[in-house]
Order: sequence, then structure tokens, then C-alpha cells
Amino acid sequence: MTITQLQYVLAVAEHKNFTLAAEKSFVTQPTLSMQVQKLEDELGVLIFDRGKKPISITEVGEKIVAQAKNIVAEAERIKDIVDQDKGYVGGDYTLGIIPTVMPTLLPMFLNAFIKKYPKVNLIIKEQSTQTMIKNILDGHLDAGIAATPLEIEFIKERPLYYEPFVGYVPKNHRLGSQEELMMDDLDVNDILLLQDGHCFREGVINLCKASKNRHGDHFKIESGSFETLVSLADEGMGMTLLPYLNTLHLETDKRTNLKSFQKPTPAREISLIYHKSELKIQITDALREVISSIVRGAIAFQDVKIISPLAKN
Repeated sequence: MTITQLQYVLAVAEHKNFTLAAEKSFVTQPTLSMQVQKLEDELGVLIFDRGKKPISITEVGEKIVAQAKNIVAEAERIKDIVDQDKGYVGGDYTLGIIPTVMPTLLPMFLNAFIKKYPKVNLIIKEQSTQTMIKNILDGHLDAGIAATPLEIEFIKERPLYYEPFVGYVPKNHRLGSQEELMMDDLDVNDILLLQDGHCFREGVINLCKASKNRHGDHFKIESGSFETLVSLADEGMGMTLLPYLNTLHLETDKRTNLKSFQKPTPAREISLIYHKSELKIQITDALREVISSIVRGAIAFQDVKIISPLAKN
């Protein structure tokens, strides 16, 4: 049994196709198939049911695949140990970022990070939280930046910053004359929301669920961008809530519609998340240090109430 054979097994388990698994593993299909077959012969079991399309994993194969993930991850830690001993911070590092954080946070830290750590090849992917979690488990992401808490057993969460919710309330709205917003003021029926799949949407809904004004789950308009929500609010379609960093670059005339909340300010917790195996932890630590030091200057809020991004039944 070899690490390479286990890597091939994991590739087939992921892609459910020997040809595609070989392509992703940068070997020929006969080579990959032969190595998987040799492992099955050595173990005396079938890992894959090749009679089905797509290929399926046998019952014992599921257990073997789960153990193979652990073994391959631990083998990769050996290089990590050497890198950490040498104080080396470099190599490929794949980072996922949720869509509601990517446009505001990435320009703040990317240039500073690549200048400070030029040997790191940072590969950045915009992904939903659920996709990110799956890719961290499967080893396709080294870490992610997402709203937390997520309460997932195999994931570690290290908070980067707490980003307050800010109301965008046009003058003609029922709350337009208020100096500050209170959570009890919110009526989910007149708040413009991001579409399904955005954790910020779930945070807004969770924030409103405590409100006595809530009348049901009917949302008039849903959009994929904060810019669209702001434009719709300007047209008298309701109000919306924005993450604090999204308010910093609003046009001057629009900034007059911003309203903060009474303390404790509702906020979302943005964290660096990664697998508990802590592969490439030296790069993860470096990334957290750079982001935290930069964002600390932009967000100085302390008295906040964290609103969970988890959907509630």
C-alpha cells in the first residue's frame, strides 16, 4: 500500500470516473486504474463498484476512503513539519472567501500579504459557505473566510473581526426619521434581502426573528448584490441592512441614509476557518496576522452582539 495509491483512490471517489480522476492526478488512466486495482487486490476487497455509472463506492470502500483522507493528510503534515522547522512560509495556498466579504476585504489585505510573503502562491476562490466547508473537508481548500459560528466538528474557527450591521433607510421610510435603529424596530417584511445561499441573508432573518413586528416569511424582492438592494431602497421598495465595510465607499448622498444600531450593535463574526488537521498552519497564521492588523484600523467597534449565520427552523 502506498500514499500514491491512496491519493488515486481519493481522486476516483471524488470524480466517480477513472478517466477524469487520472486527468486531475496528472497520470494516464491505465496507470491510475492499475494502482487502484493493485490496492484492491492487496486488501482483498472492492473499493469501487465499476458496474454502475457513475462509479459508486462500496460499503467497505466508504470506510477505506475516509481513512485514506486521514492518512494522506497526515503524510502531507511531514512537509509542514519541515517547513515550520525551517521557518519557511511559502508554497501554494488555496483560500475561499464568501461573496459578501470578497469585494470589501480582499482589496484591503491582498497587496500587503503578497508583499510580506512573496513565496506564498495565494489562490483565491469566491465560494458559498457550504461549498467552502465541503472543499475544506475534501482537501481542495486550505482555508476559508466566512461568517461564523458554523458549529462543524472538523473545522476550526479563528475570528478575524466583528462587522456591524448598518441600516440603509431612505428618508421616506417609516424609520427614516430615527437617529438610531433598535432590533425591535425591524420588520422582515419590508427589508430587502440577498437571495438564498448568502449567509448574510440568514443573519438578517435571525436578527429580525426576535422582532414582535414580524408577520411571516414573505420577502418581496431578493437580490444577489448589495448595490441592487440599495438602488431598490432608493426607489421606495423598503429598507435594507449592509455589512459595515460595504458602507465605506457609498456615494456621499447615499451615506445620509445610513443608520447605526443602538448598542450592543448587531454584528457578524468573520473568521478564518480551516481543517482541524492544521495543514499549512504557518501560512494560515501569517494570513490571519496580516488581515487582523489591517482590518483593526477600519473597524473599531467593541460593544457588539454576534448574530449567527446558521439557518434556524
